[in-house]
Amino acid sequence: MDILRSLVGVLLATAMIIQSVASEAQRWTPDIPRVWDDAALADWVTPVAGLNVRPTHVSEKAYYSMPEYNLRSYPVYMPGREPEGYWEMLTHIDPKPLIEPDTLMTEADWIEAGRRVFEEADTPQFTTSDPKVIAQFRSREFLEEQHVRPRPDGTLDLRWVPTKQGIALSRGANCGGCHILQTSGGTRIAGASARAEVSRTRLYPEEVRGANAVVDVFESANHVLRGAPPFFMGAGALGTWLYQASGVPWLKDDPNLGLKNLSAADYRALISEERWGGAITRWNGSPLFPAKIPDLIGVRDRKYIDHTATHLHRGIGDLMRYAAQVSFAEISDFGPYHMLAPDTRRVAARWPDTNLYALALYIYSLQPPRNPNSFDAKAEAGQKIFTRAGCAACHTPPLYTNNKLTLARGFTPPDDKPAALDILAISVGTDPGLALSTRKGTGYYKVPSLKGVWYRGHYLHDGSVGSLEEMFNSDRLQPSHVPGGWMPAGAKSHAIQGHEFGLRLNAGERDELIAFLRTL
Repeated sequence: MDILRSLVGVLLATAMIIQSVASEAQRWTPDIPRVWDDAALADWVTPVAGLNVRPTHVSEKAYYSMPEYNLRSYPVYMPGREPEGYWEMLTHIDPKPLIEPDTLMTEADWIEAGRRVFEEADTPQFTTSDPKVIAQFRSREFLEEQHVRPRPDGTLDLRWVPTKQGIALSRGANCGGCHILQTSGGTRIAGASARAEVSRTRLYPEEVRGANAVVDVFESANHVLRGAPPFFMGAGALGTWLYQASGVPWLKDDPNLGLKNLSAADYRALISEERWGGAITRWNGSPLFPAKIPDLIGVRDRKYIDHTATHLHRGIGDLMRYAAQVSFAEISDFGPYHMLAPDTRRVAARWPDTNLYALALYIYSLQPPRNPNSFDAKAEAGQKIFTRAGCAACHTPPLYTNNKLTLARGFTPPDDKPAALDILAISVGTDPGLALSTRKGTGYYKVPSLKGVWYRGHYLHDGSVGSLEEMFNSDRLQPSHVPGGWMPAGAKSHAIQGHEFGLRLNAGERDELIAFLRTL
C-alpha cells in the first residue's frame, strides 16, 4: 500500500510539472520596450516654435533612479453610502500591487491589467496621507458644505490607497478621469473624451458636476495645480504657479504674462465649465489657448501625439514614453529657459515599465462603440460630396487622416526642421494660439482623423465648435457668433476662423455631408 501511495504521489507530481511546463510554454511573453531610453528620446520631441529647440528631458539615469510606484487603490464612497464594513476592510488589508506581471499569462491578461492602470492607477503627486484631508473626506457634512455630490453608485472621483504607512487618499484615475465618456444616454466609452458632451449650452449633468467638485476640493487641500501632473507647487501665489505652468518668456509679448496677477476667483472664472466646453488646460499649455481632450480610440494608427504634434508616435514605446513624460518625467527646461521655481518639487516616483506597457496595450485595444448611424442613401450622397470636394486629400480613407501636419497661421518652418515631420505647406487658418503662444507650440497642427466624429462632440483643436452643424455653418466666421464650445474669457461672442471647407455647400448638401461623416 505504501508503495502504491508513493507511486501515485510521483505520478501526480509529474503531471503537475508537465502541466506547469505546458502552461509556461503557452505563456504570451511581451517584448516590453525600455521606456526612458536616451537614444529613443533624442529625436522624439518636435522643436518648440520661436526657439527651434527640443525641450530638455530628464536623463535615463535620473528617471530610473526614481522608485517604482505600483499600488492598488479602491473607490471612495460618500460617507453613508459605502458598503457595510468597507472602511474597516481598507484599514486592515496590506498594500497590494496594482498589477502583478508574473501572473499574466496571455495577451488578454495584459490588456485587462492595462485597463486597471487606465481606470485605477494613481500618481504620487495626487496622493496624500494628511490626516486632516482624509478626515475631511470621511465627513459627509464637510463634503455637502463643499457642494460635493456622489455619482449614482455613491462613489466620488477619488481613490483610497492602502500603504505601509496607512491609508492614503488619491485623486486616482490618472488616465480615465479625462478619457472615459459617460454619455447622457448611459453608454460608457473608454478612450473617448470625458467632456465630449459638454458645451456652453449643454453642461455636465448635475450629479456629474457634483462629483467633479470633489476634485477641486482635493486639489486645494493637496497643494497641487490642475493640469500640472508632474509637480508639487511651492509657496508662491497662484499666479506664480500659473506662469510656471504656462509662461513662454521667449515670446516678445508673451500673452501668458497676465496669468501672474490672477486671483483664485479670476482663475475659476477663466476655467469655468460654462466657457470651456470640451477643452482643458494642461501643463505647458495655457488657459488662454486650451486644447480639447483627444479621443484615444484609434491612436495606434496616428503618427503624432497631441494636437500640435509635440511628440512622434513610432510605436508602443512612444505611447508608454508619453504617459511617463506627462505624469513623472517633465522638467520644463526649454533651451536656456528654466520654468520651475526653486521650491517647486518634481515627483519622486514612477510607474514600472510593465505598467506603462500594459496601459499602452490597453489603449491600442480600444474600439469605438457601435455606430447607430446607418449608411443610407443620404449618407451615400454625402460620401460623393466628400470625394468631390477633395476632403479625402487630407482626411484620407480608411483612417480618414493623411497623418500629416499643417502650418499654424503665420508660421514658417525652419530650414532645419526634423526630417520625421511630414508637412503640408498650407495652413487651414484656424486659431494659431496653441501652436505659437504656448510651450506645446510647434508651429504645426496635425490633420485629425474623422473616424468617430459622431460621438466625439467637439471640433477643431480648441474644441470651440460644438457640433458638426456649427462646423459647416458660415455664421461661425462672424464676430457675432456664439460658439457651442470654448470661448475666450470675457467674450459674449467669438468668430471661429479657419477650415472653411464645406461652408459654401447649400443646406441640402451640408445635411448629406454631415450624414456621411456620422457614419465614420
